[in-house]
Amino acid sequence: MDKAVVLLSGGLDSTVCMAVAKSRDLEIFPISFDYHQRHRIELYSARKVAAFYGVGRHLIVETNMEAIGGSALTDPGINVPEGDIERTDVPITYVPARNLIFLSYALSYAEVLQAQYVFIGVNAVDYSGYPDCRPEFIQRFQALADFSTKSAAVDRRHIEIATPLQTLSKKEIVLLGQRLGAPLALTHSCYKGGEKACGVCDSCRLRLKGFAEAGVIDPIAYERRE
Repeated sequence: MDKAVVLLSGGLDSTVCMAVAKSRDLEIFPISFDYHQRHRIELYSARKVAAFYGVGRHLIVETNMEAIGGSALTDPGINVPEGDIERTDVPITYVPARNLIFLSYALSYAEVLQAQYVFIGVNAVDYSGYPDCRPEFIQRFQALADFSTKSAAVDRRHIEIATPLQTLSKKEIVLLGQRLGAPLALTHSCYKGGEKACGVCDSCRLRLKGFAEAGVIDPIAYERRE
């Protein structure tokens, strides 16, 4: 059976991405990150999702991005703003180079496991404007992966960076997750880190919009639903 490392934050997109990998009859190895994020509660969701799929090992890597700061998700001195899903600039919730760092860990893990795939739930349609969610970033990381590992450079064993949600809207992601039986009720997408999702940050607004457009009731609890 082929193997796939799946980046699992515990949010909607990563959980549906994991469901896609599972549906392709791959042996899945989720990897999550405690990067000292404000919304660490997402790691509880990640553990629950991993348990739902009965994985043999759920790797959680600690990497202190709070020490770098520069983001409302890692710097306690920067407030998480209310969301604006129409904005075109990069919001303060962007964590500098986060996906580059996470994918590097995942690629390393995939090489050790001799996995054929690394799955990541990046999306370039309904997202918060992060540059490391764009297809151009994934294409360049794939090229880097093909030159930076023993697997590719010596063993000629390609590790594919798989992005099954790349061109889907949030509505389509919700519907896909529902069709695949993904445990959407276990997910947590809010940036503020409360037990209930705030309902007003970028992530919550995009999520609620996707569920509304899909005609599906979002099963998680919110402080506010607008």
